[in-house]
Amino acid sequence: MDVSDGLPVPRRYRAVAALTVGLFVAVLSSVITNVALPAIGRDIGTTAARSIWIINAFQIAMAISLLPVASLGDAFGYARVFRIGLVVFVLASLGCAVSDSLTELVIWRVLQGLGCSGILGVSPAMLRFTYPRSQLGRGLGINSFVVATTSAIGPTIAAGILAVGSWHWLFAVSLPLGIVAFLLAHRALPENDALVRGFDVPSALLNACAFAALILGLDGLGHGAPLPLVLPALLLAIGLGYVFIRRQGSIPMPMLPLDFFKSRLFSLSVVTSFCSFGAQAMAFVALPFYFQDVLGRSQVDTGLLMTPWPVALAIAAPTAGRLSDRFSAGLLGGIGLTLLCAGLVALALLRPDSSPLEIGFYMVLCGTGFGLFQTPNNRILLGSVPRERSGAASGLLSTTRVTGQTLGAALVGIIFSLVLVHATAPSLALFVAAGVAGVAALVSFSRLRIS
Repeated sequence: MDVSDGLPVPRRYRAVAALTVGLFVAVLSSVITNVALPAIGRDIGTTAARSIWIINAFQIAMAISLLPVASLGDAFGYARVFRIGLVVFVLASLGCAVSDSLTELVIWRVLQGLGCSGILGVSPAMLRFTYPRSQLGRGLGINSFVVATTSAIGPTIAAGILAVGSWHWLFAVSLPLGIVAFLLAHRALPENDALVRGFDVPSALLNACAFAALILGLDGLGHGAPLPLVLPALLLAIGLGYVFIRRQGSIPMPMLPLDFFKSRLFSLSVVTSFCSFGAQAMAFVALPFYFQDVLGRSQVDTGLLMTPWPVALAIAAPTAGRLSDRFSAGLLGGIGLTLLCAGLVALALLRPDSSPLEIGFYMVLCGTGFGLFQTPNNRILLGSVPRERSGAASGLLSTTRVTGQTLGAALVGIIFSLVLVHATAPSLALFVAAGVAGVAALVSFSRLRIS
């Protein structure tokens, strides 16, 4: 079937349903485990420090495989990679649900992260073949809405499951959802013209090792590990990254699409995405400490005060998607990131006697600003490259997000370890996050000069 300008209705609706359910279950699996980490550690008889690997294993596996998975989508078809990702994810979720040791659970979490990478790495690319070009922003807006909503309700879902069952059900709940997504995806997803070619195994290995070393090194910095232990990992990441990039410049269809960066518009959009996700990650890590240690709020209050941001993002994202089909991403992104910067500064200047309504308003301002930026920027990253290489752009989009979030979280950890007065560290982190968001806003506005 010709999908040069999207799928016909009603097949388009079935494809959107498959992508939505797949995206929901993938994002849910990445946020639902955090709530139960202490309970899992106690049940399997491990320490809190070692139980962190239940999270780290998933995140590292996903980060190192996004670019290779997207490259597989370009080579062999996005729908095929998406379905394989779902199968791996479902099998890994079953393995997690029946695990009874840390080693076993970490191994299955690695496979679950690889499955999630197969789902998330090609989903944006398939939207370009699912929606007409004039409605691509709307499709990306729906994606952003699903991600934001799932992130907001994930902890609540986890709490509800733990209230009636053991932690094993956190993984078992993904099984029916994954199966439904696979059945929906069986015939509905668009089939792109795959660029049948060999898979670049050396590039995949270099990419995986470089990202693994980078994440481990940054995680060590964020947790105050001694520099002699952290520095070798960071130097290894830089060295392998250099070799990886040099290799990409010498092959015709690179895993990392360096030729895309010849477009100034594309390059500025990548920088904007990197800075904005870094600022958001910094805020999400710092805000719980800020609410509790600086403003004196309880854990319950903190959970409630964190909610307006993702809710506002979920509301703003579809609207931004429709606007991005008509207005410049530079303008929409610049306005949105300016709102994010202003909201973060206002939060950092709050007093202990500030009302919940005032705090909620500034959180809504941040969420709305981020939602206004995200979808138009993603539209530029996907829409400005050749359709047959949408997978490369999709993988780069996801990798930029994950790298920005990782660096942002690590930067907060470094601030916390360097600032001697603990109560001032969260406020400083919010100011730094506002500065990063301000830089992203300036970069976004600079795109207005590019036709």
